[in-house]
Amino acid sequence: MSEYIDFDEMITLLKEEFKIGAFPGKDPEKDETPDRSPFEVLISTVLSQRTKDVNTHKASEALFSKYPSPKDIAEAPLDDIKELIKPSGFYNVKAERVKRIAERIHNEFNDQVPEDIGQLLDLKGVGRKTANCVLVYGFGEPAVPVDTHVHRISNRMGIVEAEKPEETEKALEEKIPKKYWIEINRLMVEFGKNICKPREPLCERCPLTHMCRYYEEVYKDGN
Repeated sequence: MSEYIDFDEMITLLKEEFKIGAFPGKDPEKDETPDRSPFEVLISTVLSQRTKDVNTHKASEALFSKYPSPKDIAEAPLDDIKELIKPSGFYNVKAERVKRIAERIHNEFNDQVPEDIGQLLDLKGVGRKTANCVLVYGFGEPAVPVDTHVHRISNRMGIVEAEKPEETEKALEEKIPKKYWIEINRLMVEFGKNICKPREPLCERCPLTHMCRYYEEVYKDGN
């Protein structure tokens, strides 16, 4: 199906549908994604794991309001970090991760988040999705962060056929023009939360049915 997808049209239709971008830690009530430093993007993305955007925003705002820099978090009491990020859930594990990440950035990178994906991945607790989010949202560099939404939608529509997010990332990089890499994540995340949901996707509202394998093979046949 992917050979029939016009990515120019796909991106245009998604941008018309979703004016508000998705970003870990953003305020869902605001119309614009707030500016974030690479460090804030990194920590907010770690906090966003297995929780909702609104919870990530509360935890991020609380943490950065008191401890805005890598040095501040590195030197902060662990129990204090835990209390501040409680809204994000799994705060015991996440607090240890963000403190450890902050310590390495402070001690090894002079408080500057590395712009190299290899160095980002070397930070314990940072996977490819998080690293790519830092490149896209922190540095404005083209990358393809693949979360559950991007992975599901890409396979459901027939853009890729991949079992693992890492395979989806590689396939998307090969298929989607690089000029769209920076915006594909935020658009697909909004699309996945609002229309192309994990269960019972809202195909009757979808602007992409004419290029979707799922709709063609399953939904359109009356199943």
